[in-house]
Amino acid sequence: MRKKKWLRGVMAMAVAGSLLISAAPGSLQATKVSAAVKLTGKTKKVAYRNTFVGKHGRLRVKGTKLVDKKGKAVQLRGISSHGINWDVGEPFVNEKALQNLRDEWGVNCFRVAMYTEDYNGYCVTDTASRKKLLAKIDTAVKAGRKLGMYVIIDWHILSDGNPKKNQSKAKAFFKKMSNKYRKEKHVFYEICNEPNGGVQWKTIKSYAKSVIKVIRKADKNAVVIVGTPTWSQDVDMAAKSPLKGKNIMYAFHFYAATHGDDLRAKVNAALRIKLPLFCSEFSACDASGNGNYDFSSANKWISLMNRNKISYCCWSLSNKPESASLLKSSCKKTSGFKTSDLSKMGRYIVKKYRKK
Repeated sequence: MRKKKWLRGVMAMAVAGSLLISAAPGSLQATKVSAAVKLTGKTKKVAYRNTFVGKHGRLRVKGTKLVDKKGKAVQLRGISSHGINWDVGEPFVNEKALQNLRDEWGVNCFRVAMYTEDYNGYCVTDTASRKKLLAKIDTAVKAGRKLGMYVIIDWHILSDGNPKKNQSKAKAFFKKMSNKYRKEKHVFYEICNEPNGGVQWKTIKSYAKSVIKVIRKADKNAVVIVGTPTWSQDVDMAAKSPLKGKNIMYAFHFYAATHGDDLRAKVNAALRIKLPLFCSEFSACDASGNGNYDFSSANKWISLMNRNKISYCCWSLSNKPESASLLKSSCKKTSGFKTSDLSKMGRYIVKKYRKK
């Protein structure tokens, strides 16, 4: 298997303050993960009006929070796919899998991660593969509509670093997506996953203005999530010069064994300036997507997000043999997940989500 997010994992040490921990195995396991989570793998019939989207309708941004059709603050608890460009991500994006997440995991949002350059990404692949990627996104959007779950279409920048590198392709992509899904009340757009490589907020902001303008021509109300500098960590920088316009949120990502009090301070600083935040990717392991877990730090993060009604998506629904995967590498199923199919991270996140 190929390494996930190698660039972020290597550079996070240098750029984010070298918080990566090389503790002995088990030394970070301050919080034990209960094996008592009981999943049957079965789905339920739920009337649309009783689903999360059925109850809350199209969401919008008010102050720092997402609010529903009645103006009530809501919090999304989501799961992200792995990259749909390859075999550890694509097979798990299907209606039955999303229904499992909804019915037994307590999930109300699904993020579809489509790499832009890495792993035969959208911007570098051939026409036939690009069509398959678009079809997989459509599978998720249709499943979300049927199941009453919100769906985030994620333009998953990684090794391309600067979102302006593929800006013209991003504009064409989001023009296509926003025209196709303009009537859908459950679709969000994440327009640049993790800007990195030293790209500054003013550059990201310029890119975001250009792409959001395209989206707004077709859909004036969809929520748009904008990545921030340093692998979506420097939300405090964005808070000092936010974009103009409605229904815009700003991404922060954390990997709890790497990112602790320093990044939480940035998040709190952004909240004080009233920046609307969305944690569109996180895990309890280190920033490479692998290594030891720090569940104590993860608990602090989840408590912070719950206190402030910040929505979040956990990385990732995958059987890739790495710590961030929510399924065991031995799991060959693409739906119908039982307790025995979950990794340690999977058991932790299901327990957390089902408490809400």
